Amino acid sequence: MSEVTTISETAVQASSQPPAAAAAVAAGAPAAEQAPPASPSDETAAPKEGSVAPPPVAEAQSAANVVSEPAPVEHGIGVLLVNLGTPDGHDAGAVRRYLKEFLSDPRVIENQGVLWQCLLNGAILPIRSRRKARDYRKIWNTEKDESPFKTITRSQAEKLAGILQPLGQHVIVEWAMRYANPSIPSALKKLIARGCDRILVMPLYPQYSAATTATVCDEVFAYLTRLRRQPALRVLPAYYDDPYYIEVIASSLKAALKALSFAPDVILLSYHGMPREYVDKGDPYARQCARTSELLRAQLGMDDSKLMMTFQSRFGRARWLEPATIQIVKALAERGVKNIVVLTPGFAADCLETLEEIAVENARVFKRHGGTNFAAIPCLNDSAAGMLMIWQLAMRELKGWI
Repeated sequence: MSEVTTISETAVQASSQPPAAAAAVAAGAPAAEQAPPASPSDETAAPKEGSVAPPPVAEAQSAANVVSEPAPVEHGIGVLLVNLGTPDGHDAGAVRRYLKEFLSDPRVIENQGVLWQCLLNGAILPIRSRRKARDYRKIWNTEKDESPFKTITRSQAEKLAGILQPLGQHVIVEWAMRYANPSIPSALKKLIARGCDRILVMPLYPQYSAATTATVCDEVFAYLTRLRRQPALRVLPAYYDDPYYIEVIASSLKAALKALSFAPDVILLSYHGMPREYVDKGDPYARQCARTSELLRAQLGMDDSKLMMTFQSRFGRARWLEPATIQIVKALAERGVKNIVVLTPGFAADCLETLEEIAVENARVFKRHGGTNFAAIPCLNDSAAGMLMIWQLAMRELKGWI
């Protein structure tokens, strides 16, 4: 009997932590140094003197749930988590507004000429908005009336605030979306109003590209140009080869595989796609995706026939990075492969591209062409392991400020 599985995030959260981190969290003991250790799985490593360890996850969550309006602090340090964005609603109008902002960014679509504008407004937005609205309705968080991407990103910020609480009330965490709401300018305004004269911006993209990380920086810099008194600024660099990131991704995959009722014949590492032209112009994205894949293969003891790298979410007629995830899914099924798993290591939080495109659309294609079992592994999201990774990255970049 065929099976389409999305592993429960609870199971991954409980078992995907590296041993040292899991033990530390459970005991309330220091989980790591301020900077990620060279060997994340070393259970004997002790924190350096003066390091600040995160409190147990339960305490962090409890602290994050306290809602208050604190007074401005003196010499505050802001931490701003940024994700790509999501529509404010699942109706066609809200999706259209979101897509228009996204596709009008010259970092995303570099040729913003008259032809593109006619195509965008005359065909793409009217048609794509309706289709994507149907997709968003399939995954919508009806309880909060928002997309899961927004729910998860907010939770990541709230939990990080709780974990960083021992540093003092002058460390303040906010979150924003590059497109739609809450906007980057609104989040920066909040941080500055609360007294932050130093701000760490954390784009949650493991691999750098101009269409993701750079456009976040563009928006941040554009806001700062309007200020007479600007805060000091740091930006989290791409962490595609960070040892702890690789360790946590590998651990989450191993935990998810144990929870499955089948053994996969092939595991796909699916990254968001990009026009080949952008890479040819110097964007390092494809190279960084390849490096992440190499490190994961080494960590898991698998070769590229077992752990394959693919690219999803192709848009338009231009040549994109290959191989395409959906084409490989179809080809594997037609070749007789019955069981596959898809992991999306380029996404920090589950969104339309993982919850609908991978878990629904790709699963349907796989089954239609002869496949049997398909599992989409959740992103790290706000799991204990995922939050420890974000904490490690933040602490590394905050050195000298705290």
